[in-house]
Amino acid sequence: MRTRLALSLCVLVSGCNLAPDYHVPETPQPVAYKETGPWVATTPQQQLPRQAWWTLYGDATLNGLEERIATANTTLAQAQARYDAARGYLEQAQSDTLPSFGIGGHADADKQSANRPLRSPSQPTYYGDDEAAAGLSWDLDLWGRIRNEVAAEGAEAQASFADLEGVRLSLQAQLADNYLELRELDAQARLLRDSIGIYGKALDLTNYRHDKGIASGLDVGRAQSQYSDARSQLSDVLGRRAVMEHAIASLVGEPAPSFAIAPQVVDVPVPNVPAGIASTLLQRRPDVAAAERDVAATNAGIGVARAAFYPDISLSALAGFQNTGGNPLFAAPNAFWALGPNVALTLFDNGRHEGQLAVAKAANAGATAAYRGTVLKAFQDVEDNLALLNRLADAADAKAISVAAATKTQNLALALYRNGALGFLDVVVAQTTALQAQQAALTLHTRRLQASVGLIRATGGGWSSQQMPDLADNFSKPTDVTDRHM
Repeated sequence: MRTRLALSLCVLVSGCNLAPDYHVPETPQPVAYKETGPWVATTPQQQLPRQAWWTLYGDATLNGLEERIATANTTLAQAQARYDAARGYLEQAQSDTLPSFGIGGHADADKQSANRPLRSPSQPTYYGDDEAAAGLSWDLDLWGRIRNEVAAEGAEAQASFADLEGVRLSLQAQLADNYLELRELDAQARLLRDSIGIYGKALDLTNYRHDKGIASGLDVGRAQSQYSDARSQLSDVLGRRAVMEHAIASLVGEPAPSFAIAPQVVDVPVPNVPAGIASTLLQRRPDVAAAERDVAATNAGIGVARAAFYPDISLSALAGFQNTGGNPLFAAPNAFWALGPNVALTLFDNGRHEGQLAVAKAANAGATAAYRGTVLKAFQDVEDNLALLNRLADAADAKAISVAAATKTQNLALALYRNGALGFLDVVVAQTTALQAQQAALTLHTRRLQASVGLIRATGGGWSSQQMPDLADNFSKPTDVTDRHM
């Protein structure tokens, strides 16, 4: 009767959990984005292509490079290893929820000391000791310590998965940024080569006029300076392109000396990136999901720390056979067994458990603050890139007008100089202005492309918290984070 009562009590108490009830920390959320304009999708429900957002740019070379990130990037491989380790820690924690079972034995030949204390003549000096036994132990987890450890490790594993996806997205965005800048440098190189050709002709014309006594040596010096300066800029651009190519090589797991991307001027349009609905942003950012899972893990850690104040009760069983050698070991007279509970309770630890609980609560407070900071940064990232896209679009329109006017002025100035109606200084000014306007237009276009990449990264790159793996049965994953914030 007492045994049944004790078991019934254990079953009732085993449902006890000393961790605080978990709720996703509340954070302020905007109803809509402040920055509106042509780069906010007209259909808010539209989402990015999942796992292949870079196809928006329509560049086959970029597509091929992005696909190599998943299999060859060393930083991503390290993040994958951290996630695999987190899964392993979870499996270790889950193993304690069920009884452990083991077997063992030994066959010893022993000799006692002839001068041992309290020696009895009837005791043998030489004897055997053979034993084979099986044991079982099970921590009843009455206060939820093990369950909270599993919950904490499961949340940490989910956070590690979200970190892995965050690293993947970051590397993909970095590769896209580098590639787009490399293509801008290709366009800059072609522009400078064209300008060098124009400046070379202007230098030849100036030398010819100087030889005929029409132009002064001052004009020749200006023409030579302009021509040499353009060649210097070209060398600088080619050097920067090489460095960018090397950076891309490392991202795709290739040694820089054996990697090359053929120079090509590519017209990459700026895509209309869907920012989505502001209220769903928190479901689409892996860093937000990772921060939220960290809060859940530290919340469970409070339950682990509180359980240390209560007795640890476990059941153990041991059965086997033992003899002194010679006779058959597995015989009824050699059998032994033991069965019963084990109880352990720390009565005085000089404040150790209180300190551990304080640490657990502080960790939870810190994770909560970090989560709220991550949420604020998420909305800032989206607004930043929307603002850049809107303002840079206006800047690009104005710069296009400037390029057209500067190019027309350059052509007119050179024609007037040929006819002797204009000094060469005016030609130099017109050509320099045209080159600078064209270079600025190329840079603006690349900045717009990179801002679109930034917006894709800020909105999660097509990722969703629905992809979060459900790694443990006794804690819930945030499949609808936004609703739990309200």
